[in-house]
Amino acid sequence: MGRITTLRPVTRIALGEGVHRRADTLAVEEPLEIRIGGAPLAVTMRTPGHDVELAIGFLVSEGVISERSDFRAAIHCGGPGTGGAENTYNVLDTSLAPGVRLPGADEARRFYTTSSCGVCGKASIDAVRTVSHHDVTQDDVQVEAGWIAELPDRLRAEQAAFDKTGGLHAAALFDAVSGELLVIREDVGRHNAVDKVVGWALQEGRLPLRSTVLQVSGRASFELVQKAAMAGIPILSAVSAPSSLAAELAEQTGLTLIGFVRGRSMNVYAHAQRVLIDAATQGEEPVRGGRTER
Repeated sequence: MGRITTLRPVTRIALGEGVHRRADTLAVEEPLEIRIGGAPLAVTMRTPGHDVELAIGFLVSEGVISERSDFRAAIHCGGPGTGGAENTYNVLDTSLAPGVRLPGADEARRFYTTSSCGVCGKASIDAVRTVSHHDVTQDDVQVEAGWIAELPDRLRAEQAAFDKTGGLHAAALFDAVSGELLVIREDVGRHNAVDKVVGWALQEGRLPLRSTVLQVSGRASFELVQKAAMAGIPILSAVSAPSSLAAELAEQTGLTLIGFVRGRSMNVYAHAQRVLIDAATQGEEPVRGGRTER
């Protein structure tokens, strides 16, 4: 339970240097079945660890819950075919507060986002706008471009599992006013890493996540923008490119979307008013700690 890496023997071939046999560290990938009240809801491939956060974050992104009081408890239980005799730690049963509307079987099958990818199209965007409990258009926080440029390095410095495996995505949540790193999570799935961050925030009673920035290690896909919007995060920053639907969703939900944050440059794809042109963009020394409060 909770193991995120494993050793596997490999044959390393280096041209001109020969063949070497050694152990290599790999990121663990296992299925997690999420249940509500014993009823199966979804299965996702994930890196074990922070499973409760993952399940809670997934429920937030699907519009099932939106605040701490909606969630009661979660417990790992035996996997399919075990008869409950063996706890595989790959099945997590959640219980929600009385009054929380549970998705029916048909509704669960029609989720506009699966555990692996977003369902592309206008209906997906309309669903996010309709289901979300948090309106990021009302969050007028602003951040300096120079500070945003620092976030990928700060994220990378905290990726302990990536250092060992080179095979995990990461998501980190920063306070846009103080500049503090609030939480970082790693996973084989970029969407899972974000769900774990959102799940942590709900457990801490922090939703909606006003005045925060979500920094991700890879690209900004539709489902990441969706998850950020559902959690009330006003700014999403990515090391790589966004998709066209991600940019469209960010524009319509009021979320600031930043991509290709590398070195001293970045592209802002939606709601650039939240990103201030600071001294760093003018070739001067950057102002440290200069975030702008709402």
